[in-house]
Amino acid sequence: MSTLDQKINQYFAGLVVRKDLVKTVKGNAIVPSYVLEYLLGQYCATNDEPTIQAGIATVKEILAKHYVHRNESGLIRSIIKEKGRHKVIDRISVSLNESTDAYEAEFANLGIKNVLVDSATVKKHPKLLVSGVWCLADVEYFYSEDKNASPWIMGTIKPIQLSSFDMESFLAARKQFSTDEWIDLLIQSMGFNPDMFGKRSKLIHLVRLIPFCERNYNLVELGPKGTGKSHIYSEFSPHCILNSEITVAKLFVHNGTGKLGLVGYWDVVGLDEFAGKQKRFDKVLVDTMKTYMANKSFSRGVEPLGAEASMVFIGNTQHTVPHMLKHADLFDPLPTVFHDSAFLDRIHSYVPGWEVDIIRGEMFSDGYGFVVDYIAEILRSLRSQDFSDRYKQHFTLSPDISTRDLDGINKTFSGLMKIVYPEGAASKEEIEVLLRYAMEGRKRVKDQLMRIDTTYDAVNFTYKDNAGKKFSVKTLEEIEYPDNYYRYIANPADEAGHNENASTDINFTPMKVGKVYVEELTEQHLSFQENQRDVSFDALFGKYFKGAKEITLTDAYIRLFYQVRNLMELLETVAKFKGKEDEVKFHLITKEDEFKGLQQRENLEKIKETAASVGIQFSWEYDATGTIHARHIMTDHGWKILLDRGIDIFQQYDMNDAFAFVNRLQQYRQCKAFEVTYIKNQ
Repeated sequence: MSTLDQKINQYFAGLVVRKDLVKTVKGNAIVPSYVLEYLLGQYCATNDEPTIQAGIATVKEILAKHYVHRNESGLIRSIIKEKGRHKVIDRISVSLNESTDAYEAEFANLGIKNVLVDSATVKKHPKLLVSGVWCLADVEYFYSEDKNASPWIMGTIKPIQLSSFDMESFLAARKQFSTDEWIDLLIQSMGFNPDMFGKRSKLIHLVRLIPFCERNYNLVELGPKGTGKSHIYSEFSPHCILNSEITVAKLFVHNGTGKLGLVGYWDVVGLDEFAGKQKRFDKVLVDTMKTYMANKSFSRGVEPLGAEASMVFIGNTQHTVPHMLKHADLFDPLPTVFHDSAFLDRIHSYVPGWEVDIIRGEMFSDGYGFVVDYIAEILRSLRSQDFSDRYKQHFTLSPDISTRDLDGINKTFSGLMKIVYPEGAASKEEIEVLLRYAMEGRKRVKDQLMRIDTTYDAVNFTYKDNAGKKFSVKTLEEIEYPDNYYRYIANPADEAGHNENASTDINFTPMKVGKVYVEELTEQHLSFQENQRDVSFDALFGKYFKGAKEITLTDAYIRLFYQVRNLMELLETVAKFKGKEDEVKFHLITKEDEFKGLQQRENLEKIKETAASVGIQFSWEYDATGTIHARHIMTDHGWKILLDRGIDIFQQYDMNDAFAFVNRLQQYRQCKAFEVTYIKNQ
């Protein structure tokens, strides 16, 4: 186990499970992950391998005996008839039969209806009345001569969710983890390998959890297919329902029967496949949603009703970000009836789904994470807390920010604080990171509103610290595509001003790379934000390499395959910018890999051989002193380029996919946060 996994098992013994076990036991069972993890939590919440293997066998046996596959429903019904009683794992929904004045259950996979349920069970588990709940249930069979009587009777049931937890123990254990460790634990709990994501990407994933811990939180995420937008809302919590059917009766209330809709029973209602400009919706639905999202209430006839469900709108984009910014706006994929400023103004935060990489197999975790029903209950209990004022002891927001903007910022900040710092305490620097992201999420909404409705005034999303220093907040797409971003925004000069007082880890001067190269060789310092695209070695170094006869790269981390591949791509830049008739000497100073030194040497030899064919004399040496730490490039015509990350500036991507543009062209990859400084040697 990793050091983090050992620590997780030490402080959360019995409450965590190895995340790869879900795939091991799932097989062909079409069942949410939280159902499987509930069972794994009963038998495999340990780091003892023999116990885990025994637990897996037990869980598989339970699934084999009690989980109902639709194609085996006839066999299970026969078993119930012959035995008189049998325990099943199934999704159960209940409705009231007015003609018989009795509650009747329907088992989704078992395929039986009109199963008698006593009133006490319905009162104890009201969610059974809406869309159904996964349960462990005893089903009995008793045949009667009465043709109107159902032979099926539901005995005891147990919803698949945690019955109790100790918040004080949870908070005490949280204090044993650093911020980075805690975030990695949460990412592993969501099923992902934290090593595959940068800090900003991890934060984007955590924003998806805010609806679980923040009441009446309205979140939208639009992005490409396959980025896991709906996964968290279908698999993570028994308190969330993901639905693609959107009607007033389904969501709010059926005026004919008086039956309460999803928002009355669930903590989070996710609306999947929400995008699609041609989709048609009833205007009454739109108006009801506007009222609910603004006032937390809706009407049943003349009677107003309140609810606490958070709303999540999920949809796929059809165009790239620059295309949407040039021709429309970032809400363009939404149905026409919802492409309405009054509706969109009620969105608290916009998750940039285009920054989330398409999910690949290596992104899933085999480390330990919380059993999801445990963390789901923790997040649910935090809904009663309010951390929205925790930044006010350090920072003051601009008075230009409107009430709705402030509400969105505060709710997003409060949610992130609950998730990352559930004890409510954090340093000024830690608070600033969350505050900036909360402001960015709401700014993304507001900037698009100014495109859609010209009556909205431009807002400066700025804040001050106690020393009076002013900081500005920008969205990443604002920095990447300024020509298109400001096209329809009033007073763009106010929005485009760069603030040099902000700390370098979150505020930066963008370099317009890929399309515009450095026209003049000057001394300068450039910073890039995580997930930024349109970055390439050609744009960063090409002009500085032109005319050089000798180039030296000092980088201790040219060891693993992807690092050596980065080196090869740097040499490609050298080849592009040298004269065809010229030869360039390129020397590498690095360290020998302790475990894969032979492979490292073989790869460098291959580069030496192929580089010679294009006029590059490649050589390398291993630093024997073991003292090199700083990474930089030196040229013989007077330039020194300081690299805080060396040439390892790109996030991981699928290097085996020959047909992926990110594999072929650097400017389509997402980069890590990094800085480059160009110095002219006298």
